[in-house]
Amino acid sequence: MSQFEPDRHGAKTHQVENQPPPLLDYNSYTMDRALSEAVEREGAAAQIDSLKAFGELTGSAKVIEWGEQANANPPQLFTHDRYGNRIDEVRFHPSYHQLMAMSIEHGLHASHWLAPGPGAQVARAARFYLQTQVEASHLCPVCMTSAVIPALARQPEVAAQWAPRIQSLAYDPGNRQSTDKSGLTIGMAMTEKQGGSDVQANSTRAYPLGAGGPGQAYELVGHKYFVSAPMSDAFMVLAQAPGGLSCFLLPRWRPDGSRNPIQIQRLKPKMGNVANASCETELRGAWAQMIGDEGRGVATILQMVSMTRFDCMIGSSAGMRQAVVQALHHAHHRRAFGNRLVEQPLMQNVLADLVVEQEAALMLTMRIARALDASADDSSERDLVRIGTALGKYWICKRTPGHAYEAMECIGGSGVMEDTPMPRLYREAPVNAIWEGSGNVQCLDLLRVLANKPHTLETLLREIDQAAGIDPQLDRFVADLTLELGDQHELEYRSRALVERLALALQGSLLVRFGDATISDAFCRSRLANGSSGYLYGNLPRGIDCSAIIARAWPGFIAA
Repeated sequence: MSQFEPDRHGAKTHQVENQPPPLLDYNSYTMDRALSEAVEREGAAAQIDSLKAFGELTGSAKVIEWGEQANANPPQLFTHDRYGNRIDEVRFHPSYHQLMAMSIEHGLHASHWLAPGPGAQVARAARFYLQTQVEASHLCPVCMTSAVIPALARQPEVAAQWAPRIQSLAYDPGNRQSTDKSGLTIGMAMTEKQGGSDVQANSTRAYPLGAGGPGQAYELVGHKYFVSAPMSDAFMVLAQAPGGLSCFLLPRWRPDGSRNPIQIQRLKPKMGNVANASCETELRGAWAQMIGDEGRGVATILQMVSMTRFDCMIGSSAGMRQAVVQALHHAHHRRAFGNRLVEQPLMQNVLADLVVEQEAALMLTMRIARALDASADDSSERDLVRIGTALGKYWICKRTPGHAYEAMECIGGSGVMEDTPMPRLYREAPVNAIWEGSGNVQCLDLLRVLANKPHTLETLLREIDQAAGIDPQLDRFVADLTLELGDQHELEYRSRALVERLALALQGSLLVRFGDATISDAFCRSRLANGSSGYLYGNLPRGIDCSAIIARAWPGFIAA
């Protein structure tokens, strides 16, 4: 035998051991007990079979691979063709288009508008939540396409032309005139360099092509510093008309079939949301139609923004869920110091705490989905949507980055590697907190609501008080909060703390009334008893049944 024979000298150095198998080909709906309970509780039980089928898709190796490929191959900008003609096209990897087609065909942009009623928003939120766990960034145009419908309703004759193809279940990515397409997507362009969130500082000008006014044609001249989804068929835009800041629908193509002069300057080099393109754009006499009353642009576009903010709640809740799934999957298979990680007390404390946070986020999100379903006929539910969305957009989205980091640490060094889902989850985590109105904007918005519509606070407190007498920690927390609400001194300065406590009280009330008893006990004792939630994960108090919380969330669970 040769002196270099592997059997004699151990040239085969090792076998791969103590590593988890890939988490593929699982049903992300049936393995999510909290979601399946929420769907039934909030009125969408009729959709369970279709959600199970969708969960099979979103947990499949094929669809997970689409998400990975769409992020590994980000969009590219082509401003001109080979002959020097201006084309302003952004081109995407085929996986991005496959994800878009999947989302559109399953009605993530339109099912709740096509068949409104009990459970419609809840079922749509569940699908959005499942799809976000595969790949979040392509859902930005899906979200805006959904959210534009209430804003377009301000101009019925324009809505009649656009809404049927916006709500089509056909995905048509072709760059051509909207009337020649089977389905349309919508983007948004509000932000400018000098103003940011202060859209009243926008300098883009709108020049009437005739008499002007709602529904009439204008030409827009100016710049937009952040245009999301630039290959959309049209955009909702704010610009200064003669009568003040107004809202416009800006199509990619003019009615005469020529290209609208919407010139892309560059794609944004974003940290997260990589598969979706965002860009800086110059409007050089771009044709648009006014939507809503002149000078009332903010009020009009807020009809759209309020829906995109709700989708931020869904997306951040989903990011938490995927982080929990990855951490639990790893801890279930990985052994250290003689035991599986999931069996070790300190790791159990961290994992259970992550689960509690995620379930509280989902509980609040799905309650607002039910309120959206009922809001057309119930003023109290409309109030709850208005104030609950501001609370949820602030608090859930704020909690997500730290949650993603802690889940990454549970996985350890491997969690930092780009060939795992965790870096993408971590980079995506801050996006929803910043977009569609940052944290301070949400706080100021809530203060305006409290000042102008005090009955919304009354509605919120009635919702919270439905849990009175069930948990003493929640009762004490709400009593202290009520005193704090009565103090008007330096209200803006204190508004972050106030919004946080309102969100916690609402989450606590929902969990105590409708959630798993072990989860609600852990939430109240850890988040409410000491009056603060600003701690590191893994500080649950003694006596919490962490094993039961982990077993409830572990993706091996199959819903009955």
